[in-house]
Amino acid sequence: MSAKTELVVEGKKLAVSNLDKVLYPKAGFTKGQVIDYYIRIAPVLLPHLRDRPLTMKRYPNGVDAEFFYEKNCPSHRPKWVKTAKVWSEGNNRIMQYCLAQDLPTLVWAANLADLELHTSLAKKKDVARPTMMVFDLDPGAPADIVQCCQVGLWLRDLLSKMKLKSFAKTSGSKGLQVYVPLNTSATTFDQTKHVSRALAQHLEGEHQNLVTSNMSKALRKGKVFVDWSQNDEHKTTVCVYSLRAKEEPTVSTPVSWDEVENCLKKKKADLLKFRSDKTLARVEKMGDIFEPVEELKQKLPKKWKL
Repeated sequence: MSAKTELVVEGKKLAVSNLDKVLYPKAGFTKGQVIDYYIRIAPVLLPHLRDRPLTMKRYPNGVDAEFFYEKNCPSHRPKWVKTAKVWSEGNNRIMQYCLAQDLPTLVWAANLADLELHTSLAKKKDVARPTMMVFDLDPGAPADIVQCCQVGLWLRDLLSKMKLKSFAKTSGSKGLQVYVPLNTSATTFDQTKHVSRALAQHLEGEHQNLVTSNMSKALRKGKVFVDWSQNDEHKTTVCVYSLRAKEEPTVSTPVSWDEVENCLKKKKADLLKFRSDKTLARVEKMGDIFEPVEELKQKLPKKWKL
């Protein structure tokens, strides 16, 4: 393909460039392959992006070079790229976030080397109301995703006692993430933060040798940090099915609790490592096992006992 070419995506014309540029040097994975992945995963990815303010994490010169976060949607965007106005405390002004509502917008973002898609836990119509509660299980070496699986299962069981169903996905990096769908307009970030923090601290109390709820990197060695602080209006979390900017084009991939149990039992971290091709094959076979996260309605209990 030439350095610049034009694609027509769902009737919209898009200039794409440098398709042969290698963005993952160790894997030899090109920008053209990044765009191809996002086109093929779009049917299951777009429902999780829709209406959520998007922070782009762009790697114009590949994963080994400098990157930058872009919250304000670029002014050179095509007219058909939708945006959401969000007040930013930090910047003391209204920001215009991109919304990846359709395939042309997704391809446009991929062409900007937006390898990672980071989304708000709330939707544009009410950015103060999260549709989910999230736990990011982050291992401190020598702990890895195997230990995260153990903590994830403990967390799943605690949530189950509270009559809450939870869903797991890999971070696409070192850890595991646990999502609790809520999808009820009454929920606030104060509530999700309060509950997630209480659960993280409870796990730390029960399993001090393996769990910390404290952000300090110094305390993480050999432990799993249960990051509850993601439950914040001003934070974003990597979207399910997003690529990650690692040595290989790994993907934040939904996994069943059976797979989490199996990874713990076999103590093999690679069982939960998914490159883009593997994730596409899984989706073809299993569909979107993360679909309930956007649809299942659950309420946080007013009172609970752990």
